[in-house]
Amino acid sequence: MSDVLILVASKGMNVPLGEKLAEEVKTQGGTVEIINLVDLGLSLYPAECEESKQKAIELTEKVSNAKSVIAVAPEYNGSIPPSFNNTLAWISTSTKDWREAFNGKPAAVTTHSGGGGAHVLLAMRQQLAFIGANVIGREILTHYKKQLNPESATAVVEQLLKYAKA
Repeated sequence: MSDVLILVASKGMNVPLGEKLAEEVKTQGGTVEIINLVDLGLSLYPAECEESKQKAIELTEKVSNAKSVIAVAPEYNGSIPPSFNNTLAWISTSTKDWREAFNGKPAAVTTHSGGGGAHVLLAMRQQLAFIGANVIGREILTHYKKQLNPESATAVVEQLLKYAKA
């Protein structure tokens, strides 16, 4: 069980962002695991694929057991990347209660986006809240002209760890 589970929905610049946030979790004394949703390779839901069903069950268990979650995703066409949405579809159908894995769990939304990034943050916030997560108010938005503010990373992780330990 980790204090923070980081779900990265990208092979690009969101990977280093997730890694920086993981380092911040460790700096603050928390435990962390990063899962790259692209590398997970889930088939497009609702495919009848036993391998994807098994991966989804294992991921759902990790999400359920994590004390908090950070979603890290780029903006795709003004919204969520397909890997993120597809993964949530698999997770929400891997248990009897579709909200079970995220229900009541503190979460943060973050992005490194080639565009503005505000749309993906709003979309992730809305989707995670809909499936039961308690998304914190503070978020992280980076892009090529706006690097990660270390104070923001510290504050986001601090909040998640505080809620996770409550």
